[in-house]
Amino acid sequence: MIRFRALFADQPFLGLVERFERQLAKLLSVLILIVVVAGTIQLVVSVLGEVVNPAAGWLGEDMIRILGDVLTLLIALEVLQNVTAYLRRHVVQIELVLLTALTAVARKVIVLPQGAENKPELLFGLALMVVGLSAGYWLVRHADLKALKASRSASARAFLEPDR
Repeated sequence: MIRFRALFADQPFLGLVERFERQLAKLLSVLILIVVVAGTIQLVVSVLGEVVNPAAGWLGEDMIRILGDVLTLLIALEVLQNVTAYLRRHVVQIELVLLTALTAVARKVIVLPQGAENKPELLFGLALMVVGLSAGYWLVRHADLKALKASRSASARAFLEPDR
């Protein structure tokens, strides 16, 4: 019972949670890699099928579908970058998350089905998401640049102070 209670002391418990998080992030990385490889193979087969079929037209629905598949793979790669950045630094990088979300919204806009222009609520919602995510990205980026500039000037001031 004492050993069980010691396991739930702050430091051992936090160590256990951190090890669990790292193992889960590694598992997610492997799963995303499998998804990316399988998706890439499927995309290559799809594109080759379009090239071999002379009756298929490249402009229109087939091209939009292929572009949607490419963007889906890019989103999966960005999610993989998010997970690997978490493994490296133990923090979720909000810039990467916002860029991934922007890519996902851009994909949705590109692959909108015909007739979507008759749904103003959908278009307004997508526009609102683009503006909100862009503003969030700008704020995070602006704060990072401001912090970087402040840290550079602080170290320069410290260097210029006279010795005592």
